[in-house]
Amino acid sequence: MKICGLTTPEAVAAAVEAGADAVGFVFAPSPREVTIADAILLAGVARGQAKVVAVMRHPTPALAAEVQARLQPDWLQTDAADFDTFDVMPGVSALPVFRDGHTLQPDDLPTRLLYEGRDSGRGETADWHTARAVADGRQLILAGGLAIDNVAAAIRAVRPWGVDVSSGVEDTPGVKNLNKIACFIDAARTAFADLQTEKNQ
Repeated sequence: MKICGLTTPEAVAAAVEAGADAVGFVFAPSPREVTIADAILLAGVARGQAKVVAVMRHPTPALAAEVQARLQPDWLQTDAADFDTFDVMPGVSALPVFRDGHTLQPDDLPTRLLYEGRDSGRGETADWHTARAVADGRQLILAGGLAIDNVAAAIRAVRPWGVDVSSGVEDTPGVKNLNKIACFIDAARTAFADLQTEKNQ
């Protein structure tokens, strides 16, 4: 369970306390964009308790290198094609993003990926049918348009390895609601537990 687009220590702490597995910090034009210095401070609240994810989109090689060197994220998330333009540093794992509208060949997809709608951070629901088709045998993190009221249905439909939310736990763009974070994680955790129970029966 990944909470993305965090900008305050309070929101990071709320995510960690609720049991988030990963927290994301955005380095791309967005109401949620943070500086590297801010992200270092925010990540300090979560390190050792949740994966720290640097979230980018079409970064320059220089920015990708600086974020990795200074923030030292666990994962670096950006569009799959972006990884052809820069090196992933030792200790950092790539989290390539695939989007609605791309032609996906399951045999060519990586073991771990994030699948979302055409544009990030706008609450656009991803195509769950397409996501389901590539989820089997992969660590697929589903993003795009998820919220408290639909995350359980999304987990049932897609059977992903993980889920990612940003705008779905906000009051206004970039402003996280701490209660919504906790409720989203609780709803996702319950749905994943139900899915596991079903597999074990």
